[in-house]
Amino acid sequence: MKKYIVKVNGIPYEVEVEETAAFSSYPVAAAPVAPAATAPVAPASAAPEAPAAAPAAVDVPANGTKVEAPLPGSIVKLQVTNGQQVKAGDVLCILEAMKMENEILAPVAGKVSVIASQGTIVNSGDLLFAIE
Repeated sequence: MKKYIVKVNGIPYEVEVEETAAFSSYPVAAAPVAPAATAPVAPASAAPEAPAAAPAAVDVPANGTKVEAPLPGSIVKLQVTNGQQVKAGDVLCILEAMKMENEILAPVAGKVSVIASQGTIVNSGDLLFAIE
């Protein structure tokens, strides 16, 4: 047995540790097996679709309110259509970030201009909507 003094949150504790044979009770892993040779695979005829790029810059009217992405993610679902009237606090879209769905809310009431589209990947600060 070996004795040690360990401090936790500034309080010293005396700990005794028993010495054992070097990992004798742990199973030993088998040697890795080399993978079997495989025939080359022909490339797929159609490449998978790339995610949509972020929307281009759009002019917001002088009296309009910008609604920007608060964090990077993907637009999973649009809850409003272009020209729709919304109230403050209405859900505009669902933004998926880090495997969590985040509701993007209207900060003010008015007529919404949809800039983002479903499936668009956005960065923090990208313009999603404009409300007049």
